[in-house]
Formats: sequence, C-alpha cells, structure tokens
Amino acid sequence: MAKLWFKFQRYFRRKPVRFFTFLVLYLTAGSLVFLHSGFVGQPAVSQSQASPAGGGPAQGNELPFVGDLHLARGFREGEASSIARRHGPSFKGKDANERAKLGDYGGAWSRALKGRVLREKEEERAKYIGCYLDDTQRRALRGVSFFDYKKMTVFRCQDNCAERGYLYAGLEFGAECYCGHKIQAANVSAAQCDMECKGERGSVCGGANRLSVYRLQLAQESARRYGSAVFRGCFHRPENLSLALPVTAAMPNMSVDKCVDLCTEKEYPLAALAGTACHCGFPTTRFPLHDREEEQLCARKCSAEELESCGTPRHFVVYQTQVQDNRCMDRRFLPAKSKQLIALASFPGAGNTWARHLIELATGFYTGSYYFDGSLYNKGFKGERDHWRSGRTICIKTHESGRKEIEAFDAAILLIRNPYKALMAEFNRKYGGHIGFAAHAHWKGKEWPEFVRNYAPWWATHTLDWLKFGKKVLVVHFEDLKQDLFVQLGRMVRLLGVAVREDRLLCVESQKDGNFKRSGLRKLEYDPYTADMRRSISAYIKTVDAALRGRNLTGVPDDYYPR
Repeated sequence: MAKLWFKFQRYFRRKPVRFFTFLVLYLTAGSLVFLHSGFVGQPAVSQSQASPAGGGPAQGNELPFVGDLHLARGFREGEASSIARRHGPSFKGKDANERAKLGDYGGAWSRALKGRVLREKEEERAKYIGCYLDDTQRRALRGVSFFDYKKMTVFRCQDNCAERGYLYAGLEFGAECYCGHKIQAANVSAAQCDMECKGERGSVCGGANRLSVYRLQLAQESARRYGSAVFRGCFHRPENLSLALPVTAAMPNMSVDKCVDLCTEKEYPLAALAGTACHCGFPTTRFPLHDREEEQLCARKCSAEELESCGTPRHFVVYQTQVQDNRCMDRRFLPAKSKQLIALASFPGAGNTWARHLIELATGFYTGSYYFDGSLYNKGFKGERDHWRSGRTICIKTHESGRKEIEAFDAAILLIRNPYKALMAEFNRKYGGHIGFAAHAHWKGKEWPEFVRNYAPWWATHTLDWLKFGKKVLVVHFEDLKQDLFVQLGRMVRLLGVAVREDRLLCVESQKDGNFKRSGLRKLEYDPYTADMRRSISAYIKTVDAALRGRNLTGVPDDYYPR
C-alpha cells in the first residue's frame, strides 16, 4: 500500500498539470453534488414576489439587515404553515413546523431558508415607502436625528427610531438618520435616492437632500406614548399664553398620555398640562423653563389618571416630547474666512467635545480641531477634517499648552474642570473610547497610578500657561456650564463674535447632551485615588485657584475637593 502511495505521489510530482486538473475536477464534482442536494425542489420566485408591493423600487425590499431583530422575535401562530406552502412539500407536517419554530431546518437548505425568514421578519418590522425631498431648514422628519459617516446601516437607523417609538425612519447622504411621526415633504422618484450606506454595501441610504423613508410596522404603541417623554417640572402660567404655547386643546378626561400624544402629533417638543387643558409649543423667551416652581403647586390629580399630576390653570406640568427642536440643528462652515483664530482650550477630559457640540448648535457653525479624530468626524463634527488654520470654523479645539502653540491664537475660551473628574474621564477615553470605559484591570493595574503621576501636573500647568500666554482668554468652568448653560454658553457665543439668539440657546438646552455623553450607569464601585494622589492634586488645585484670583477672576468651584 505504501509503495502504491509513493508511486502515486511520484506520478503527480512529474506531471503537475495532471495533478491540478484532477484537483479541479474533484472540487467541481463535490460542488455539484452539494448544490444538487441543497436546492432540489426549490420553487421559482415570481416577478410579483421579487418586486416591492405597489410598484416601489426593488432595492427597498431587498436591502439587507443585520443585527438583533428584537422587534419581531419568533414566529407567529400559523407562520410555519405558510413556510410549508412557500417552500414545497418537504416542510409539511408537524415535525417540519416544530423545526421552523425552533430555527432548526435541517439539511443544506437551512442557510437559504434562514436568510429568507430574516427578510420576512424585517419586512414585518419596517416597510420601505419611498424616496422623499428633505430640506435643512424644514426637515421631512422632525424627530431626533443622528449621524455616523462610517458605520451607518438601514437596520441601525430603523432600530434607533423604533426604540424611541417613532413611526418613520429616514436615511440621507448615506450616513444620516432621521426619525419622525409624520412625513412633511413630497415624494420623488426612487432613482434620486442613490447613495450607498456607509456601513452596509449594496444598501441605499437616501441621497443628496433625499430621504429613503421606512414605516416602522412594529413600533410599540406604548413607546409612542408617554413612556419616553421627559418630565421638565412645574412652571407658572406664562403671561401671554397664546404666544408662548400656540396650540391649545380642551381635555375633560386629561391624562399625561393624551397631552403628550397631541403635542407629539402636532410636532411640538413641549407638552404643558393645565388641569383640563393641554398646551403645546417650544421653549422661548416667553416660556424659557428656567424658573421652576414647587411641585406641590402642580399636584392636582389627572381626571383620567389618578397616579399622575396634571397641573392647574395657573401652574403647568411640563413634559418634553420626542419631537426634536430643529431651530438649532442647521450647521455650516463660515461663509467667509475668519480673520482671527479662537481656541477652545482645555485639559483632556474637561468636556471639550461636549462644548463643541453646544457651540455648533448655538452658533450654527462647525468647530475645528488642532488634531484629527476620525470618530468625531464620523459622528457629525465635519470641521474635524479642516486644517486648523483654514478659517472656515468658528473655533478650534486644542489641548496644547506650550507658549508657541498658545500664542498662535488670537483669543481663547479656556474650559476648566475638576481635576478628579477630568483625570477619570480622560483615562476612560484613553482605554475605552469617547463614550466607553476603562476596564477594571486598567484601574487596578499600573496604568492608573502612572497616568495620574503624568497627567495631574499637566492639569495645573495647562491652565497656568493659558492664563500667562493667552490673548483675550475667557475662563469657563465645566461645572458652571452644566449648572447654568444658558448664561455660560451665551458668554462663549459673544466671545466668538456671533449674535446671541436667546431662542436658539433655549433650543440647545433641550438637546444639550449630544452623542458623546458617557453613561452614568457604569461607575467604579471604589475611589481610585490614593491619599498620596489626593495630596498632590490638592496642591495643584490651590495653585490654579490662586492664579485665577490673582487675575481678578472667579476661583475654582467649591466642589474641587479636597481643598
């Protein structure tokens, strides 16, 4: 047997062409056998089945989806029998039905069948309804929106809109996702939605000012209702009610659900309950939501909902609906090259990205960066790719602290944050990304002590250098910006040379978090700072506090502990 094997090897070694010919024939024969066993009995698909209902674009129903189809989990009763009708006699009978319910179809056909079942579930979850016009000034879908210029997919957009209870999801420019309860634009030819999704080859995600719109078939009724509205507080009735809250409806059987539903349907971000009347509107200077009243003043039970308060004719209970306030969503590059370079300077982890988000919403202009961060560009910071000296952006993010780098700027907003919070935020970003978290192994290992040893002194020298070498420096404390965004952001906008529009600032307040707010759910269960670390940081805090007061500025906030 061994001799025969060696003769076989010698034969093919001398004749390599014969060997490769034999190999190709062997693989071809195996493939034919596999295909025959897998697709025997497969029915032909009619043209009507292959095309979307109503003569819509074929690609609308053929867009592939990936991910967890939690909105259509499992088969409904009777679905297994429909599979038997569609896919031939091999699926008839009780055993076939059971296999279909469990997802175990058996044989080589299983993969093809699973793919088809997934598509059927997707069609139940969302139905493509067409291509629509979109306008940056008046959006076709006016709910929440988010961008991802690298990983946007049809499923991701639909899933985000469905989670928030919206009826429609629309994709644009291959990377932008918009949600809404009503389409407020004209339908156009399907051919105008011609841009491929950034994160999903072969799938269409709208076009230039064109939305690929889907109706979310399984959006939960309860989610569309009051469940996702945000309680804003108890407020005194505004002076001129009809101007402050332009939509009013009498509701003898008042409930939070009914009022929130009404204002959501009317595309207003605020729902105000006043006993048996529901008012809808925007936060404006006539109704800014800054002076909250004691909640007891609004504590009158709803006539149709005993466990909730529905306010009184003089004191309103206010909720924020899912409708996005679009008065501050338009952003663009500066129309003319700026004559001065203004820095948005901060120590890493001090909230620079969040401040950029606020500035872009408040001014309507993109911010730039001394660096380039692809993840920020992909999330909508389009000024990230511009050279920092381009003059097309309203201000420039920088963490630099050397004299030469500081003197390159004509003015600066210096953002300062509690060093204990800033160090932890930057450590999380370094090891977990912009909205991620460092692993416990990093906190417990050598990385954290080494990080504090290197970065804590920089927190102090960064502020001291900007105070010493910076020209026209506006100091803003991160804690003050969180506490009183309206006033502090107004100061920042004025330094940038842009007229302060109060209604626009109020719009920013209602969507201040942006895409880079780290969740507070995952916090360390222990204090990572040792006694030695605290002694060192306390000394740095006192140094910075003295430097600020020496320039007749407000010292560091009281919560910079220990002092």
